[in-house]
Amino acid sequence: MPRTEHLVGTRALLLAAARDEFAAHGMGGARVGRIAEQAGVSKERIYGYFGSKEKLFGAVISEALTEHAALLGPPSADLADYAGRIYDLHRRNPQLLRLMMWEALYYDGGLPNEQPRSARYRDMVATLSEALGCESDTEAASTLLALIGLAILPTAFPQITRLILGPAADAPGGDDELRSHIVRLARSMVAPSRDALT
Repeated sequence: MPRTEHLVGTRALLLAAARDEFAAHGMGGARVGRIAEQAGVSKERIYGYFGSKEKLFGAVISEALTEHAALLGPPSADLADYAGRIYDLHRRNPQLLRLMMWEALYYDGGLPNEQPRSARYRDMVATLSEALGCESDTEAASTLLALIGLAILPTAFPQITRLILGPAADAPGGDDELRSHIVRLARSMVAPSRDALT
């Protein structure tokens, strides 16, 4: 195997092992030794690739967010459909949400790689603003934030979902019913602003 392919393969193994470890334990609880063992390399190799555990955490978050953006795609004029896509993505990939929650707890303020992420969200807001025909990006930004919150809450806080919905949360078809309700709420949430524009 050529050296470049080996390096790429080792880096991918490290990132996959680190993603599992950070999702399960967060930045504070994750152990470099466990990551190295799962990836089948030495701890020194991790520091050689990434420099520190914090930089490895940043690389994991960055890779997960890039994957998330590619899977979700841009917002569209059909915001109810977009809310459904957000809901589906996080239900299928709860690890990403866990990583983001750990990130929020660890940094508790400004993120080290905030600029490129802010730019990505500004692009999403601009796309949404154009799709909705909003008069300001502020309206589109608030709408996007509300849609994301609506769609990810059941995955982010499953205990609240169970406490509120009771047995219906785990009933057959309960997930489909919840998704349908979220899509209907998203549609009704956006309808008044659309009516005001016509």
